Amino acid sequence: MLVFATSDKGGTGRSVTSSNLVYRKAIDGSDTAYLDFDFGSPTAGAIFAIGSVERGTTEKGLHSYLHGDVEAPHRLDVWATTERRDLRRPDGAGQLCLFPGDQGGGEFAATPEMVDRCVRLLLRMEEEFQLALIDLSAGRSHATEIVLAATARPELSFVTARWLVFHRWTPQHIIAAAGLVHGDQGILTTGERLGHDRDKLANSIRFVRTAVVDPNSEELAGLRPAQAAWLRERNQQLQMLASHRRVGRTSTIGEVPLDPVLQWQEQLISDDDTITWKIANPATVDSFIAMAKVLDDDEAWLGI
Repeated sequence: MLVFATSDKGGTGRSVTSSNLVYRKAIDGSDTAYLDFDFGSPTAGAIFAIGSVERGTTEKGLHSYLHGDVEAPHRLDVWATTERRDLRRPDGAGQLCLFPGDQGGGEFAATPEMVDRCVRLLLRMEEEFQLALIDLSAGRSHATEIVLAATARPELSFVTARWLVFHRWTPQHIIAAAGLVHGDQGILTTGERLGHDRDKLANSIRFVRTAVVDPNSEELAGLRPAQAAWLRERNQQLQMLASHRRVGRTSTIGEVPLDPVLQWQEQLISDDDTITWKIANPATVDSFIAMAKVLDDDEAWLGI
């Protein structure tokens, strides 16, 4: 299964949430891969705590592969190369591989040859891994156009491909996420132009809300009454805005609560982080686990 992760704005938590979903699937026994198609800022290595590729790789990564400079992109076994001891491979875990982008790379326009190479890469990911997550650059990027063109090809017609569109729980991010999917030159319009069936593509897209604050959380008990009332009112208004913009609950696959570790560190959250050191909130891990399970739950992806 291929999962494409995107957002219309930076700072949505797209990369760190996607990394945690792949991590949770691997812990559950699935062979997983994370492909860093954020060509302008390939920093996924920092999330996985692999210092040698924290700003991308110097050993012919995904940029080099798509440009035709190498037959296969650089890959790393996260379990073997991470510098965090608490991320060592647990018993029963599947593969957890990172395919980094090139250090110093940037955005580039798609060519037919690049799309051909992308098709071959995605086919290899489908054959080797149960889940391959492709983290795309934010916005209407060349990376998004490349994968839309590739997944419209007949060779990939049998492959399950799903999309996660990330947005923070704010008016600006809701509006931006809706525009990225439904707007002019958005995913649906671009995908249709490149050969996708619009309805089928729409049914493969779900939204993920990040940095969500629950107005009724016990952690907010210290708020003044006026603050608590304002927060509840704003949350209701955001629900109405999301529904109006077609980013409502029926098209949302999950929520990630506001968490200090994700805000300040942007890392994989291990069980030690929640149980032993108590620096991350258990509700955050629960959210990752629930979303990871839903990724391959066909009923959750039935037509809206």
